[in-house]
Amino acid sequence: MSLHQLYHPTVARLTYRGLLGRRRAAVLFALPALLLAISIAIRALSGADDQTAANVLGGFAVATMVPLIGVIAGTGAIGPEIDDGSVVYLLAKPVKRHVIVITKLIVAIGVAVAFSAIPTLIAGFVLNGNSQQIAVAYAVAAAVASVAYSAIFLFLGTVTRHAVIAGLVYALVWESLFGSLIPGARTLSVQQWALALGQRIAADGAINAQVSLPLGLTLLVVATVAGTYFAARKLRALTLAGEE
Repeated sequence: MSLHQLYHPTVARLTYRGLLGRRRAAVLFALPALLLAISIAIRALSGADDQTAANVLGGFAVATMVPLIGVIAGTGAIGPEIDDGSVVYLLAKPVKRHVIVITKLIVAIGVAVAFSAIPTLIAGFVLNGNSQQIAVAYAVAAAVASVAYSAIFLFLGTVTRHAVIAGLVYALVWESLFGSLIPGARTLSVQQWALALGQRIAADGAINAQVSLPLGLTLLVVATVAGTYFAARKLRALTLAGEE
């Protein structure tokens, strides 16, 4: 089956319109703007420094901004339609349910990558001119993390009306708080899986991930596929319930 058969332009257009509405767009633009403002201020005040760049990109961009944007993009791609009941009209169209989910996931990934990986790359060049490949490494980590986050939070959007809250708890409590306090929790962290790839790209010692690259890539793929599969399954069940 080709990508064209898995992507529905009308569904994509409606999803983009919903994701880039006034409230969500404000948050989507605010986080990258804050990252860039911080980066410009640090560069102006202290000059280029590799460790500072790694601290900003790892501590704010990948650890905070990327998961928050993932929450907005993933849950916003389908959650509001289920909450307000408008998903019924979408499901009434002659479009396969897995095509709806994959289309929405593609849109969510596109939005998440655009608002997280690209600003991370720019911020990295501002901070240290990509010395030790730090800017590129963190941007790639942000991109692959955005894919997994989008799938996970898209799934959450199909199973609970409180998907945003659940996503924020995972992103801010599990990944940021527990991940920094409990070493074992880092193994179950999308952030660390993505950093494993960033570590391979950057110069030796520039980035330190808590998981190996093979394990990180495997878990990223598993999380993305599982999130997509179970979201499609949930949507299919919702359709059957409505048809009965």
